This record gives sequence, structure tokens and C-alpha cells, in this order.
Amino acid sequence: MLLEIRDLHVSVGETDILKGLNLTVNPGEVHAIMGPNGSGKSTLANVIAGRPEFTVVRGEVSYQGRDLMALLPEERAREGVFMAFQYPAELAGVRTWQFLKASVDAVRKHRGMKELSIREFDRLLDEKRRMVRIDADMVKRSVNEGYSGGEKKRNEVLQMAMLDPTLAVLDETDSGLDIDALRIVADGVNSFRSPSKAIVMVTHYQRILGYVSPDRVHVLLDGRIVRSGGRELALELEEKGYDWVRAEAA
Repeated sequence: MLLEIRDLHVSVGETDILKGLNLTVNPGEVHAIMGPNGSGKSTLANVIAGRPEFTVVRGEVSYQGRDLMALLPEERAREGVFMAFQYPAELAGVRTWQFLKASVDAVRKHRGMKELSIREFDRLLDEKRRMVRIDADMVKRSVNEGYSGGEKKRNEVLQMAMLDPTLAVLDETDSGLDIDALRIVADGVNSFRSPSKAIVMVTHYQRILGYVSPDRVHVLLDGRIVRSGGRELALELEEKGYDWVRAEAA
């Protein structure tokens, strides 16, 4: 298995958010995490990424057989854990291509590979930015500065494509996208899929799951996964909402 979470309890300050979450993700799989606001979806994503404001009270998170919680966020990134944020940050003064070059070189160095030459990097960047339909001029601008919401989300998928992680955690990458941007983002995610990689997608709605077909759908309520199934579960949630799942879990 690639990612295994057992009895995970997480708090922020005095507030308990995750209350015994269990999840197993194997290579080649796409898992969708769904649930109402406040259920703990983004908390789960942030804990995997290593955000320090989230306190793991107890439980285990194993990544490729290693204790993920023992690794700093930057170490997780170098080991192949990627997170696309719900609200991507702006980095004023840091050009997108410079950010990507430094990130790609850091990952390659960690893997025992040589840094890409400028020519090699430019070829790779041109290939990946065309995939998510990002203009060449955009990568010359500061990271996410002046980007629209859809451009920010496409830039997150560009980063994923450039870094080539083993585990991609996408925190509501589909939120705020119109139908054209949604298709572009979904195409980028589908291009990333492979038998050796895995994706955990946090989403409110099933619409992106019409383009990125998940292997498993999980419903998160009150800090625990209370129901799992195939893509048909997402369609049922879209039709009925969460009350019926909440009633079953009570």
C-alpha cells in the first residue's frame, strides 16, 4: 500500500477535528473524499502535507511503509508527497518558472539525479504548461500573482505535472472553476494517473468525478469516514445530500 492511515485523531487548538479516521490508498488508485463543510476533509489533506498548525493527537500515517508524521513538510515533498491547495498562495517577486525550476531541481537532487539544464527544463515546462493550457507569458509572472481562480488551480496542476510526485493530494482543486477550466484541470489530473502513483481528491461535488473517475469514494462526517463505495456513491450524494448517510451513521 502507498498510504495507510489508522485511528487518526487531529485537533487545532482545543477543537477536535479528526476523530479516528482510517484510510488505505494503494498505488494506481484515485480516492475521492467527500463530506459537508466542517467534516474534516481539508484537515486530512493538510495533515498529510504536514501543516504545523494541525496537531496529531494519536494515530498512525504510513507512506510507502515509513512514518509520514516523522518527516518535515519539505521532506515529504522531496519524498513524493504533493498537495494542491484549496487557496493557492501568491509569492510576490518569485517568478513561476523560477519557483518550478528550484522545486524540480530539489526533487531530482533528492532522487540522486542531476539538475536539469535550462534547455531541458524549458522543454519540460513547455510540454506540461501546454497540457494545462497555461500561456508562456504566465510562467514569467510572479507565482499566482494576478492569476484568476481558474489560473491558480491550473498552476497547481502544472506544479504537480512538473514535480511528478508519487502521492498527489488535491484539496478542492475543482472549487470555483467554470466548466472549461474544470475540464482542463481534470485532463491534467488524468494525465498524471499511473499504476505507480495515487491521488486523494477532496471535493464537495461529484462534477469533477464525471471527468476523473475515482476508484473509491469516501464520505467524511464529524471527523470519521462513515461510508465508502464506488463512483455511484458520489452520484447518490449529489441526488440525496448527506442527511441519509448521517442518519445511517448515527
